[in-house]
Amino acid sequence: MENQVKALDSVFAEMSAATDRLLWDEIPELTRREKLLLCLTADVCQQTLGLPFEQHVTMAAGCGLPADDLREMLRFVAYDSGYPAALTALARLTELEREHALPTPTGQGHEVNADGTGSPLPEAMRQAVAALDRPFSTYMDLQSRMRAGMRRVSTRERAFITMTVDVLFQTLEESFRAHLTRALGAGATPEEARAVVRFSAQFGMTKAWRAMHVLDALLTELAPQESRSRA
Repeated sequence: MENQVKALDSVFAEMSAATDRLLWDEIPELTRREKLLLCLTADVCQQTLGLPFEQHVTMAAGCGLPADDLREMLRFVAYDSGYPAALTALARLTELEREHALPTPTGQGHEVNADGTGSPLPEAMRQAVAALDRPFSTYMDLQSRMRAGMRRVSTRERAFITMTVDVLFQTLEESFRAHLTRALGAGATPEEARAVVRFSAQFGMTKAWRAMHVLDALLTELAPQESRSRA
């Protein structure tokens, strides 16, 4: 892939390589698997499904990230990216697996529970959304319920994915707070949460800058209750 970028523009390739060294080698708070999931999330949300997506898919295969996990990530992120964006990425992923002879999925998934009732979302959040618009809350309940059985992508990873979506879409109020709280509840440290936002700078530095301000304020606000919960 590096040669392809050099063929397009050698100076751009040099800048990209320096950026990659900083983000991939000097952010130890995130695992390589986590970083790849966040890159793929950005590709879906921003629909950068050409060379960047190809690079990230092949890197994921190279580090042993199973095809079933990639599909669960796409099913999960469809909640926030929108189903059309995730479906387009799913079709492109299938093409790339064929073109590069990558491992294909085994078909392992989870119980969707589309016909069930309720939602794993906190009740206070459900009530607040219902007060805004009850049919919309029904949609949110369905989306959350259909993802409740996911196990291939961990709770921590899902929280980091949704935080990255918030940075990309600048949804830095209710949803960012909820997703940061989920990450901390899954055992992530404040520095790991900062690393998620820092890593997202490659997808838009000014967006990450704004998100870092919001994150800093939220961490200060949430610090006392985090201390109490761990006491």
